[in-house]
Parts: sequence; C-alpha cells; structure tokens
Amino acid sequence: MTKQQEKKGSLLALLPLLIFVLLFIGTGILANDFSKMPLSVAVIIAATVALLMNRKESLTKKIDIFCKGAGHSNIILMCVIFVLAGAFAGVAKEMGAVESTVNLGLTLLPANLLMVGLFIIGCFISTSMGTSMGTVVALAPIGLGIATQTDIPTALAMATVVGGAMFGDNLSMISDTTIAAVRTQETQMKDKFKVNFFIVLPGAIVTAILLGIITLGNHASVAGDHPYELVKVLPYVAVLVAALLGVNVLIVLLGGTIFAGIIGIAYGSYDFLGFLQTVAKGVMSMEDIAIVAILIGGLVEIIKYNGGIDYLLHFVTSKIRSKKGAEFGIASLVSVADIATANNTISIIITGPLAKNIADEYEIDGRKSASILDLFSSCWQGIVPYGGQLLAAASIASISPVSILPYSFYPILMGICGVIAILVGYPKLQRKKAILTNPPLKEKSL
Repeated sequence: MTKQQEKKGSLLALLPLLIFVLLFIGTGILANDFSKMPLSVAVIIAATVALLMNRKESLTKKIDIFCKGAGHSNIILMCVIFVLAGAFAGVAKEMGAVESTVNLGLTLLPANLLMVGLFIIGCFISTSMGTSMGTVVALAPIGLGIATQTDIPTALAMATVVGGAMFGDNLSMISDTTIAAVRTQETQMKDKFKVNFFIVLPGAIVTAILLGIITLGNHASVAGDHPYELVKVLPYVAVLVAALLGVNVLIVLLGGTIFAGIIGIAYGSYDFLGFLQTVAKGVMSMEDIAIVAILIGGLVEIIKYNGGIDYLLHFVTSKIRSKKGAEFGIASLVSVADIATANNTISIIITGPLAKNIADEYEIDGRKSASILDLFSSCWQGIVPYGGQLLAAASIASISPVSILPYSFYPILMGICGVIAILVGYPKLQRKKAILTNPPLKEKSL
C-alpha cells in the first residue's frame, strides 16, 4: 500500500463540495431551471462552510490556506488564458468572423447532405470559436430552418447542432474546458489536442455516416444570400495552426486578438477605440468563470487540508487495480461532477487536482488524463437535458430538451470512443517526464 493510500482522510471534509452540488440540483429542481444558481454564489457559500469547519485551526490560518489555493500559479495562469481567450473571441466575433465562417459553410453546404454539412460546420465553428454555447446560438436557427423545409425532425436538427458544438468544446485550443484540462494535468495544448482528436475522430465519422443515412433523400436549400469575407475567417485558422505548431498559448491568443483587430479596423467593423472596448467586453465575458476558478482553487485547497481529497483518493484508488482502472476512475469522477453541476469546465476544475494525483500514482501520461477529463465532461454535457447547450437549442426550436436525446449521436459516441480508448490502451504514450511536478511512485518489492 502506498503512502497516499494510507492517508484515508475525512469524509466530513467533503461536505462543502456536497453543498456546492446540492445547491445546483436543488435550485434547478425548485426553479425548473438549472441556470438560476450563479456559480460564483454557490462556490462562496460552499467556501464559507469550508472555512467554518475544522475548529482546531484558527480562521486566520484557514483563510491563508484558502488564499494560497486560490492564488496557485496554475489557477492564475488558467485565469489569464481564460480572459485572453475571451478577448480574442470577442474581437473576432465583433469584426464578423463568426458570421463569415457560418456563411462560408452554408455556401458550401450540399443540398442532399444537409445534416452532415451542418454537423461539419458546427465542428469547425466550435473548434474555431472555442465555445459550444456560441456555436449553438449561431447554428440552431439555421438547423431549425432546414427542418421546417424538409421532413427532418426538428429534434434531430438540434441534436446535430449540439453534437457539432460539443466536438469543438472538447478540442478547441481556446475552449475553457481544454484550458482547464491542460493546466490541471500540466501538459501542453497541442499534445492534448493530438491525443484527444484521434480518440474522438471515429465518433465524428460514424456520426456523419448516421446523419447521412437517416436524412437520405431529403433535399432543401438554405434560403437567402450568405455573403462572407474569407479574410475574416483567417484569425480562427491562424490561432488553430499556431497552437498546433506549439506556439505559447498566451502569444497565440494575444497575436490572434491583434490579427482579428487589424482586420476589423481595416474593414470598418470598429475603430481603434472600438477595438479596445471590444477587447474589454471579451475579457469581461470570461470574468465569471475566472473568478469561479479562483474560488474553487481556494475551496479545493481547504477541502484538501481538511482531508477531503485524501479521502476521495483513498476511496477511488482502493477500487483501482490497474492503470486502466485508474483511467476509468478519472472518467467516472469527472462524469459524476458534470452530471451534478451541468458545467463541464467546473467539473474539470473540481476534479482536475484529484485526477492529477491518480495519474501520478498510476503513471498515466498527462496528455491522456487531460483528454479523459475533457472528453467525458463534454460527453455528458451534450447529453444532460438540463445542460446549457441542450436548453439553448431546445429554447430556440421550442421543443423539449428531452426530445433531443434520442438523436444525440456524437456525444454518446464520444463517450463510447473514450471507453474503447481506455480498454485497448490507445494511444500508446511514453510518459513525458519533463512536465511532471512529482516523480512516479516506485513500486515496493514483494
């Protein structure tokens, strides 16, 4: 038995985390709307409970512990990346990049492969924008228009939009889920992308085939003109390429913001002062998630100090007998967190530190553990009917989010691909020692 397993920790220390989850579920059920409980308020309440526990320590000491967790270098860097991603997304959207990207896809959309084309457009846009919610809002009205012109069920069209949105939410270099997964597992974005992409690619291909078969024989053209400026799509392409080439993510996002700003100013989308205001709005759009990440960092540190993380680690690792079991353990933790909170970013931030401990214990490559966190949280986020993505799509189409579930091919296939990847040990990775903060534990001789 390892030293980590010998520390059983305290179940009571997990009470603040339980309160955090119950606030979401309880408020969602009572208000019939799972978006009513503000994340920041829920974390503050949970953190207050955590600070009131463990009477053996002074409040001053506990506040100091909370602040150290909140101000951890990984948390702060994550927040910086969040706000820079918001700035880039805001500037690109304001200068017409989203509209041009959507219209370019619609122009190329084959009349006999409407759902397949819509899914592929959704995959590209979400990977470019880094936001599944933005993709749903942009494409759901188009999917609804296609459904009304054909015999394609509206629920299928909305599920196709959500599936494409979750593809990019899981893979985008500027997605908050990717940022959280990469930072908590101490790996590189481009490395995580390559591993994650080849795990989910079969699921995307099968989804496209299923959509083609189901909608075979349906023909329609998307009404209206779809003007686009190819140059306005370039910032998205540039950011994706630069990130894949291994350029530092801060430079990628700063460069992408400036590039998009130059194009926006050149095309009259805004002047220089307008550009600065747009940057500020983009930063502010990520303010809430950045603050929540800081608060959760402090909350998790208090829970860890009180023995909660040790308890969870002991509980999970006591059930694990192999490396594959450890990977399933990480997948289960983030899945339960996402089902409880209906927020894949928060579920990763909460379970990321524990997943890192398990990964170190069982020598799981950071690229794989980051992929598992992002993949399974995104999988459930595209399935839970009270998640923001399904609620937004259902609201636009005036249907029940539950009616979308039977057609949620990609999120389900994403999860299946993740399970298969764990079972077959794909991909075969040589663990990168350089990015580890703790060396793998040595096995005791029998």
